[in-house]
Amino acid sequence: MADYIRLRQICLVAPQLAPVIADIPAIMGLDVCYRDGNVAKYGLENALLPVDTILLEVVAPFQPGPGTAAGRFIEKTGGRGGYMAIFCCEDPDARGANANAIGVRTASVITHAPYHGVQLHPRDCRAAFIEFNHTDGSDDVLGPYPPAGPDWQKSIRKDTTLALTEVEMQSAEPDGLAEHWGRILGVPADGATVKLPNSTFRFVKGEAEIMSGLTFRVVDKAKVLDAAKARGCAVSGDEFFLCGVTFRLTV
Repeated sequence: MADYIRLRQICLVAPQLAPVIADIPAIMGLDVCYRDGNVAKYGLENALLPVDTILLEVVAPFQPGPGTAAGRFIEKTGGRGGYMAIFCCEDPDARGANANAIGVRTASVITHAPYHGVQLHPRDCRAAFIEFNHTDGSDDVLGPYPPAGPDWQKSIRKDTTLALTEVEMQSAEPDGLAEHWGRILGVPADGATVKLPNSTFRFVKGEAEIMSGLTFRVVDKAKVLDAAKARGCAVSGDEFFLCGVTFRLTV
C-alpha cells in the first residue's frame, strides 16, 4: 500500500450543538451529512459537514460542566480553539508507534471495522488531539468513511464553500510546535508550516497553544461575511469567529 497522509477531518467543540449546527450551514452553505450515535457513550452529540473531501465535525457534551473530555476542554480553554485534527493514512498503528517513539503517548485505539483509528494524547501532541485512521477501501478520497455516515459524499456542496485549505495553529514558539507536529505526522516542517497534499498547517505566534483558525476558499467572500454578520458572529476583515476558532475566507 502506498504511503500517504491527508487531512481527513477537523473537529470543533461547542457548549451546545444546535446553535452551531444552525450557524455553519447558514453562513458557509454546507450540509450536515451525519450524526453519529456512537459518540453518545462519551456523553457527546455531534454532526459532520463535508467541505469537499474534508469533514468538519462539531461535538458538544450533553450536560454542562467537566463530565466529558470535551466538557473539560471547554472549561480549560474557555471554549477557545479547535479540538482534533484527524488524518487518514495507510497504517495508523505504524504512525502511532512512530509517535510513541518520540514521546507522544497513545490515548485511545478505536476499531469499528472497516475503520481503525489511533488517537494520540493531546498533552503530548500540544495544541490539539491528533488521530490517525484508515478505512478499508478508503484510499479513494471519495471512498467510504464510516465516521461521516454511509452517504457522506451526497452532502458535498460547492455553491458557497469550495475547500478547507489551511489550519492555523498558535503557540508562543510556533517554529517549535511546527517541528513537533511535523515529526508526529512524518512530514517535516518548512519553517512554521507543515504541508500535506490537501491542506497546510500554519503555525503563528500566540499566547496559548491552540488550533486557532481555519481558512476556507469560497465563491463570494462578501456574501459569506454578510451571512456571518446576520447570524451575530464577530466579523473583522475577511474573517469571523465561530465555535472557538477564526473562520478565514479566501477566493
